[in-house]
Amino acid sequence: MASPPRTALVLGGGGLVGGAWMIGVLHAIATETGWDPGSADYVIGTSAGSMVGAMLASAVPPWLLMAYGSGEALQGLPGLVGSRSDRFGASLQIHWSFPRPVLASPELALRSLREPFKYGPAGVVAWLPQGMISTEPLKTVVKQVVPEGWAAHPNLWIIAIDYDTGERVVFGRRGSLDVALADAVAASCAIPGFYRPVDVHGRRFIDGGMYSPTNLDLAAGADAELVICLNPMSSRHRGRLLQPSGPIAAFFRGDNRRLVDREVLALRRKEKRVLLLEPQADDLRAMGFNYMSRRTPSRVLECAVRTTTASLRGSNLGAELSSLPRGRADRLSRPDTKPSSWPAKLFPPWRQVA
Repeated sequence: MASPPRTALVLGGGGLVGGAWMIGVLHAIATETGWDPGSADYVIGTSAGSMVGAMLASAVPPWLLMAYGSGEALQGLPGLVGSRSDRFGASLQIHWSFPRPVLASPELALRSLREPFKYGPAGVVAWLPQGMISTEPLKTVVKQVVPEGWAAHPNLWIIAIDYDTGERVVFGRRGSLDVALADAVAASCAIPGFYRPVDVHGRRFIDGGMYSPTNLDLAAGADAELVICLNPMSSRHRGRLLQPSGPIAAFFRGDNRRLVDREVLALRRKEKRVLLLEPQADDLRAMGFNYMSRRTPSRVLECAVRTTTASLRGSNLGAELSSLPRGRADRLSRPDTKPSSWPAKLFPPWRQVA
């Protein structure tokens, strides 16, 4: 009997709304196909995908992320959304800091002038003022799950960019900088011009999505045969001018279809199978224009579950994922008992800090 393929789960950026969409998709995959996304041999996360990936790789099953994402208060477990449980990401409050709004990275800015095609988007953002929003709330969320150190998952890769050189850095990959998971996720989420850069060992890091919305090409360096990519920032659907699925909204998303398609093609040339999941028309309408909205995600979650479930049923995508090894029952579906009675072995990191 042939052994199952090694898998890589790639989670792209997309703010709070994109994160909610990915959680809904992951929950639908686990429920409909029986495959646990957290069991992927590699989990590669960028920006919002780094937060979702860190949770998956740290014993948090998709159904529990879904419960928190919908604003449910789970008595007996620490709350990922703090006291305001009516909104997904409510604990990610804006914490202002007030540095002088100086040029973010003078060194990179000058190099981007000399070699404009070398640094890509990172060269452009070097000219933005330094962001004034603290990433400490992002770190707090991760520390609720992993108080210190890295996740237990052997291949959790978190993508960020060195603010001064434009270099892409893969935290968690063998040979990379030794960094706490909370700092890595904060760095990957540090949108330039909005969040302050994250300092790691004297180096400043920003959002890994400035290199690629998914950094899907990194899967070429993994020994995974099947790559499952969730990208909230691209879609095949096009609506009218002022609709959330229209060209204006696509412009603000970055309209990353061509870049992602190139990365997919490069992986397929290396004989890797790639399954790309993107928002459908209904998802785009639910997501709207503001990807940092804290009012939108609850309906995005529900819509993503519905559209993904429908696309999995009777499709090649669903058959491919259903053929993967079935996950543990407690990872696929929620226990019938009260959260306060759930056994400690389900979520050991949380029990340590509860």
